[in-house]
Amino acid sequence: QVQLVESGGGLVQPGGSLRLSCAASGSIFSLNAMGWYRQVPGKQRTLVAGITSGGTTDYADSVKGRFTIFRDLGKKTVSLQMNSLKPEDTAVYYCNADIGACYDGTCSQRQHWGQGTRVTVSS
Repeated sequence: QVQLVESGGGLVQPGGSLRLSCAASGSIFSLNAMGWYRQVPGKQRTLVAGITSGGTTDYADSVKGRFTIFRDLGKKTVSLQMNSLKPEDTAVYYCNADIGACYDGTCSQRQHWGQGTRVTVSS
Protein backbone atom coordinates (compact mmCIF):
# COMPACT_ATOMS: atom_id res chain seq x y z
CA GLN A 1 0.00 0.00 0.00
CA VAL A 2 1.30 3.45 -0.89
CA GLN A 3 2.15 5.82 1.92
CA LEU A 4 3.26 9.42 1.90
CA VAL A 5 4.93 10.29 5.18
CA GLU A 6 5.59 13.94 5.96
CA SER A 7 7.95 15.47 8.47
CA GLY A 8 9.39 18.82 9.41
CA GLY A 9 6.48 20.90 10.60
CA GLY A 10 6.51 22.89 13.81
CA LEU A 11 6.51 26.31 15.41
CA VAL A 12 8.73 29.04 14.02
CA GLN A 13 8.98 32.78 14.50
CA PRO A 14 8.16 35.20 11.68
CA GLY A 15 11.14 35.49 9.35
CA GLY A 16 12.33 32.01 10.21
CA SER A 17 12.73 28.91 8.08
CA LEU A 18 11.44 25.35 8.01
CA ARG A 19 11.94 22.42 5.68
CA LEU A 20 9.15 19.96 5.06
CA SER A 21 9.91 16.52 3.66
CA CYS A 22 7.70 13.80 2.24
CA ALA A 23 8.71 10.24 1.43
CA ALA A 24 6.69 7.84 -0.71
CA SER A 25 6.78 4.13 -0.02
CA GLY A 26 5.07 1.02 -1.34
CA SER A 27 5.12 -1.05 -4.53
CA ILE A 28 5.53 2.02 -6.74
CA PHE A 29 6.10 1.65 -10.47
CA SER A 30 5.73 5.32 -11.44
CA LEU A 31 6.03 8.61 -9.59
CA ASN A 32 4.92 11.65 -11.53
CA ALA A 33 4.05 15.14 -10.30
CA MET A 34 4.47 15.84 -6.61
CA GLY A 35 3.49 18.87 -4.60
CA TRP A 36 2.63 20.57 -1.37
CA TYR A 37 -0.77 21.97 -0.46
CA ARG A 38 -1.93 23.77 2.63
CA GLN A 39 -5.18 24.25 4.42
CA VAL A 40 -6.44 26.50 7.18
CA PRO A 41 -9.68 25.89 9.09
CA GLY A 42 -12.76 26.81 7.11
CA LYS A 43 -10.93 27.15 3.80
CA GLN A 44 -10.15 24.90 0.88
CA ARG A 45 -6.86 23.14 0.47
CA THR A 46 -4.72 25.12 -1.97
CA LEU A 47 -1.56 24.43 -3.94
CA VAL A 48 1.62 25.87 -2.46
CA ALA A 49 4.17 24.40 -4.84
CA GLY A 50 4.37 21.59 -7.36
CA ILE A 51 7.09 19.84 -9.30
CA THR A 52 6.84 17.53 -12.29
CA SER A 53 8.93 14.43 -12.87
CA GLY A 54 10.97 16.53 -15.29
CA GLY A 55 11.69 19.11 -12.63
CA THR A 56 9.36 21.91 -13.75
CA THR A 57 8.13 23.85 -10.74
CA ASP A 58 5.08 25.96 -10.01
CA TYR A 59 4.39 28.17 -7.01
CA ALA A 60 1.51 30.04 -5.51
CA ASP A 61 2.04 33.77 -5.91
CA SER A 62 2.07 34.22 -2.15
CA VAL A 63 5.18 32.06 -1.70
CA LYS A 64 7.22 32.89 -4.81
CA GLY A 65 10.74 33.90 -3.88
CA ARG A 66 10.39 32.48 -0.37
CA PHE A 67 9.65 28.76 -0.86
CA THR A 68 11.55 26.23 -2.93
CA ILE A 69 10.33 22.78 -3.87
CA PHE A 70 12.73 20.02 -4.86
CA ARG A 71 12.64 16.28 -5.23
CA ASP A 72 14.85 13.22 -5.25
CA LEU A 73 13.47 10.71 -7.73
CA GLY A 74 15.73 7.92 -6.50
CA LYS A 75 14.66 8.33 -2.88
CA LYS A 76 11.04 9.09 -3.85
CA THR A 77 11.01 12.24 -1.77
CA VAL A 78 9.79 15.79 -2.22
CA SER A 79 10.78 18.64 0.05
CA LEU A 80 9.70 22.22 0.59
CA GLN A 81 12.20 24.74 1.87
CA MET A 82 10.29 27.61 3.43
CA ASN A 83 12.16 30.84 4.18
CA SER A 84 11.04 34.25 5.40
CA LEU A 85 7.97 32.68 6.93
CA LYS A 86 4.98 34.88 7.71
CA PRO A 87 2.09 34.36 10.11
CA GLU A 88 -0.19 33.89 7.11
CA ASP A 89 1.81 30.79 6.18
CA THR A 90 0.35 29.09 9.24
CA ALA A 91 -1.56 26.02 8.07
CA VAL A 92 -1.55 22.26 7.84
CA TYR A 93 0.66 21.29 4.93
CA TYR A 94 -0.10 18.19 2.87
CA CYS A 95 2.11 16.28 0.49
CA ASN A 96 0.50 15.11 -2.74
CA ALA A 97 1.79 12.79 -5.42
CA ASP A 98 0.59 11.14 -8.61
CA ILE A 99 1.67 7.55 -8.08
CA GLY A 100 1.35 4.32 -9.99
CA ALA A 101 1.45 1.37 -7.62
CA CYS A 102 0.33 -2.19 -7.18
CA TYR A 103 -1.31 -3.60 -4.12
CA ASP A 104 -2.76 -7.04 -3.56
CA GLY A 105 -2.58 -7.85 -7.26
CA THR A 106 -4.22 -4.63 -8.45
CA CYS A 107 -2.33 -1.79 -10.08
CA SER A 108 -3.54 1.80 -10.47
CA GLN A 109 -2.36 5.35 -11.09
CA ARG A 110 -3.91 8.00 -8.85
CA GLN A 111 -3.36 10.90 -6.48
CA HIS A 112 -2.20 10.16 -2.97
CA TRP A 113 -2.12 12.43 0.08
CA GLY A 114 0.00 12.50 3.18
CA GLN A 115 -1.47 12.86 6.64
CA GLY A 116 -0.52 16.52 6.96
CA THR A 117 2.01 18.37 9.09
CA ARG A 118 1.23 21.55 10.99
CA VAL A 119 3.24 24.72 10.48
CA THR A 120 2.71 27.58 12.90
CA VAL A 121 4.39 30.93 12.36
CA SER A 122 4.08 33.05 15.46
CA SER A 123 6.14 35.14 17.83
